[in-house]
Amino acid sequence: MTHGRPLLNRRLAEFGTTIFAEMSALAVRTGAINLGQGFPDTDGPEEVREAAVRALRAGHGNQYPPGPGVPELRTAIADHQQHRYALTYDPDTEVLVTAGATEAIAASLLALLEPGDEVIALEPYYDSYAACIAMAGATRVPVTLHPEPATGTYRLDLDELRAAVTPRTRLLLLNTPHNPTGTVLTREELGAIAELACERDLLVVTDEVYEHLVFEGEHLPLAGFPGMRGRTVTIGSAGKTFSFTGWKVGWVTAPRELVSAVRSAKQFLTYVSAGPFQYAVAEALRLPDSYFDEFRADMRAKRDLLAGGLERAGFKVYRPAGTYFVTTDIRSLGESDGFAFCRALPERCGVVAIPNAVFYDHREQGAPFVRFAFCKRTDVLEEAASRLKTLAA
Repeated sequence: MTHGRPLLNRRLAEFGTTIFAEMSALAVRTGAINLGQGFPDTDGPEEVREAAVRALRAGHGNQYPPGPGVPELRTAIADHQQHRYALTYDPDTEVLVTAGATEAIAASLLALLEPGDEVIALEPYYDSYAACIAMAGATRVPVTLHPEPATGTYRLDLDELRAAVTPRTRLLLLNTPHNPTGTVLTREELGAIAELACERDLLVVTDEVYEHLVFEGEHLPLAGFPGMRGRTVTIGSAGKTFSFTGWKVGWVTAPRELVSAVRSAKQFLTYVSAGPFQYAVAEALRLPDSYFDEFRADMRAKRDLLAGGLERAGFKVYRPAGTYFVTTDIRSLGESDGFAFCRALPERCGVVAIPNAVFYDHREQGAPFVRFAFCKRTDVLEEAASRLKTLAA
């Protein structure tokens, strides 16, 4: 009936069940603490949840919302960009609401790429990047962030980035703060990236969903650098900032022409989504600055709690400057295969983590590194640290 041809098309053949599904199922089966997938184990602000309830009861968004997103949310997003970064966007033509950042990434790449185009992404990278580039028929070109054991950080080699650009390069796909390494690109690095993009006439898609989770340094949107507003698609999300990841409310801010292109693809993916939640997120974005400060301080304390526990367990820890993930090197434990280590860890000490190699094209580069999420309750992190301590015995 299928004439012997594989059911899954060639572009997606390398992408099977995600490691997150595998490890989450392993956590359920073993009763282990799941520090693999990046979702909080508590809900966000009560006033934001109640805003969603009010919207449901009032009938706001229970039917199809406007294609670009409800006006209240688009205005709140534009106001957020102005208040935080002095970036001005027209809510009617330069803001697009999406089904989470994942759809924003997919729609942007499907809209802006042609088969044969090259896309440069910082490796290791969030797994949906590779799949979306493949679906667009483009070619991914990884530029590797290098671990520096002496400082416990990762570094971008700007010379490697420049050398990766060819006449076929169409787009740079950036993520800062960066998942999984926790790297926050500096003003100097972003300035050099901006110069390169302008010099080689490149588009840039920046995934900035962890913008409010920067512990060292500061978050600087690339769109604010000289020459970049007109060529940058900036992606944000409510899930990571307000701890309502299941609502799947993300957004794009960009010039009118870029938003129009992305919307052309987005309308044939979900068309619209999350109607009542859009009204709630509009209210969330207007929370006082104190909310964002307290949220960041709480997550910083959790980072330090888990990082300390991992160090006591014998891991070499790369303490993140942002996000809610911490990367560890397992070679200090006498291990070298992250996949084998993570698959055995639930039985060994009742904790689930993710092997970083899944985020690499150059698998050998990520082989000895393992990622843990610290967006969990303090008591859960304390128990995980206690269980992991048995590794040092």
